[in-house]
Amino acid sequence: QVQLVESGGGLVQPGGSLALSCATSATIHSIYHMGWYRQAPGKQREWVAGFTSGGDTNYLGSVKGRFTISRDNAKNTVYLRMVSLKPEDTAIYYCRCQTYGGDYWGRGTQVTVSS
Repeated sequence: QVQLVESGGGLVQPGGSLALSCATSATIHSIYHMGWYRQAPGKQREWVAGFTSGGDTNYLGSVKGRFTISRDNAKNTVYLRMVSLKPEDTAIYYCRCQTYGGDYWGRGTQVTVSS
């Protein structure tokens, strides 16, 4: 069973920054997609950022230029660096790992942007 462990959420003021990380027990060769999603109160879960099969990065339009996804293959870890945070970024952020054996989600980490 693949495990995902997210960390780095918290409370930050508008304009502030946070960095999330997601460590997976899946081996790098078994992974064909990893990305970040979020779910705000009363809304459906939405995709935020991820890697294409070619290794390029893609972002939700509303976070482009403010969020940066990166990864460390040696640590099987994906990161999400968030700057210029807005109240509308408040949500539970989830890491997703899709492997050739299954589709796995982390438990989520709360990000709250409020003054």
